Amino acid sequence: MFGECHAHVFMDGVNYREAVRRQERGVREDWIRHVFEQYVKNEIFYVREGGDNLGVSLKAKELAAEYGIDYRSPVFAIHKNGHYGSIVGYGFDTMKEYAVLVRKAADQGADFIKIMTTGLMDFKHGGRVTGSALSLSEVKEMVHIAHEEGFSVMSHTNGDQAVRDAIESGVDSIEHGNYISEDTVRMLADSSSLWVPTVVTVYNLIGDGRYEDEVLKKIWEKEAENLQAAWEYGAKVVLGSDGGAYRVLHGQGLVDEYRAFQKVLGEGENLDRWIRKNEEELQRRFRRG
Repeated sequence: MFGECHAHVFMDGVNYREAVRRQERGVREDWIRHVFEQYVKNEIFYVREGGDNLGVSLKAKELAAEYGIDYRSPVFAIHKNGHYGSIVGYGFDTMKEYAVLVRKAADQGADFIKIMTTGLMDFKHGGRVTGSALSLSEVKEMVHIAHEEGFSVMSHTNGDQAVRDAIESGVDSIEHGNYISEDTVRMLADSSSLWVPTVVTVYNLIGDGRYEDEVLKKIWEKEAENLQAAWEYGAKVVLGSDGGAYRVLHGQGLVDEYRAFQKVLGEGENLDRWIRKNEEELQRRFRRG
């Protein structure tokens, strides 16, 4: 199997609030071991974490080798106060405070820096992103500071202009990248940025009843179009399921992501080679150096 290039070990794929409560009184080592067992069961031995503010990622980094898992982590994500991101990290008001958080991540053994530049998809209204996006100048400065400290940058970003801004800023990977245009897919292909679309965060919701299927299917259709365009333009797309997100179970989530890719692009060695090549690039880059 391929590697899981976007996961949150503390989440459980069922109930975010309950997942937080599970860890609030102290990191639950038994939960981390359970998660790693699911990855090993599915023959997944590379996991790139998305971070948390509970200390779970830190502990997971200590335990991963016992399972033969190459585990890479930002420890926590970084967001601007007043914007989305507090569920997985810490916030800042000024770039000086942001730089302090980058150094804090370094001191705690981070392999890369994760930034949050936008909110989430609005599953009730297709095409919308919750909250407001950071400005191009802000994103550029955040990426510059992280790169100067020797880190690659993982960027949680949704929305067409926000993705374009992230690419222009030189982020090393775009996470999610929903609601983008074909021109932006082409821009992505022409850049050095990798793309981790986490398509099962939408696809696995269809038929669940939590949101309207009509809206979800339209979002999925656009994601499938963009994945097809990325394939045709030769963008660097990587498998990552957002393991732990709602209805995205650890281990199984990546299997679902791979099958979704196959549904859009067809099965075959060419698809597998494309995925493998891009994952190798991601693994090479997302190591502090």
